[in-house]
Amino acid sequence: MQKYIVEAFNMAEHFMVGRYVIMPDHIHFFCASNRHPPESLKKWLSFWKSQVTRRCDNTITKPIWQREFWDRQLRSGESYSEKWAYVRQNPVRAALVKSADEWPFQRELNQLTWHD
Repeated sequence: MQKYIVEAFNMAEHFMVGRYVIMPDHIHFFCASNRHPPESLKKWLSFWKSQVTRRCDNTITKPIWQREFWDRQLRSGESYSEKWAYVRQNPVRAALVKSADEWPFQRELNQLTWHD
């Protein structure tokens, strides 16, 4: 599934994805718009969810995505670092690994920067 998610992130040109963590039942990722004015985040999420779904095994009969999402706007690089440190610990808090470095489903696709 990670392969399909990353492929869809790369296909969706209106936003670029920075760091992400894929958990067994949800995904955390940081993104930034590539357009001015920015594209709707809801529209972009709908696009990449559909791309992942098309690539998934057709035997999945239940919905794999929630209808809504939770988002938070970051205003500085410091906030990004703090949020990433927290998100990165999700696999540890879920007792899936002992150290965040052991979790194989995390990466940085693009470096997101802020001009404070």
